[in-house]
Amino acid sequence: MTTSSNTPDHRDAITILARAGYGARGIVYLLVGGLAALAVVGQGGQTTGSRGALERILFAPWGDVLLGIMVAGLLGFALWRGIQAIKDTDHHGMDAKGIVVRAALLISAMTHIMLAFFAVSLIFTLDSSSGGSGSGSKDAATWLMSQSFGRWLVAAVGVALVGAGVAHVIKAVKTQFDRHFNMPTQVQYWAYPICRFGLIVRGLVFAIVGAFFIMAAYQFDPDEAGGIAEVFTMIRSQIFGQTLLVLVASGLFAFGIYSLLEAIYRRIHP
Repeated sequence: MTTSSNTPDHRDAITILARAGYGARGIVYLLVGGLAALAVVGQGGQTTGSRGALERILFAPWGDVLLGIMVAGLLGFALWRGIQAIKDTDHHGMDAKGIVVRAALLISAMTHIMLAFFAVSLIFTLDSSSGGSGSGSKDAATWLMSQSFGRWLVAAVGVALVGAGVAHVIKAVKTQFDRHFNMPTQVQYWAYPICRFGLIVRGLVFAIVGAFFIMAAYQFDPDEAGGIAEVFTMIRSQIFGQTLLVLVASGLFAFGIYSLLEAIYRRIHP
């Protein structure tokens, strides 16, 4: 007895989880970028990382339900990232560049698992004092340094993040994301400039975060590691810091839009 081609299988489930994951990531980055932009113009926002964005969801109406949905999306995205890395669904290959990109995908999977568990802890404790604004990077660096060859593991994470950041910028400049989209031409007209901008800014942020990890490894100090919140802090202290902060916040918001577009239009081949 043959199975109907319309019968759902595990590939359909993975596709649904992947799209939900892109959507969840998009919401996180919309919040991170939007809150930072509001903070710059003095409208009550805050410069925070992914954990801080999840905390803001908790205090919205039906926040625990919304966070529960985000947990499912983040875990789905972590699963998809793992499949991308192990099965090489995007055909990165096994050369040096491909290995770095696939390692970054694995790091992304682990990062989103940690973010999902953090969201779960918020739901059950209803307490935002658990360190939302960027402490995840320091926690990860601390744990890695407690392992055998910990310093080298932290350095490897830093190199992978820098490599992923460079890959983001190349993907934007060469419009390489186009091959993964099944997007109508009329949508491409306004969407592609947003995608390029978001990818470039997120790539630069990734490279800075990677540099933080490399510095943490060099100094053997996990407190030197940092995430998006620490990037915001560093940018704010520079000349024209407020202007740069608006630019980065806008770019991360644009990356959130890019992620939502991926949730709708990305080709997904489990």
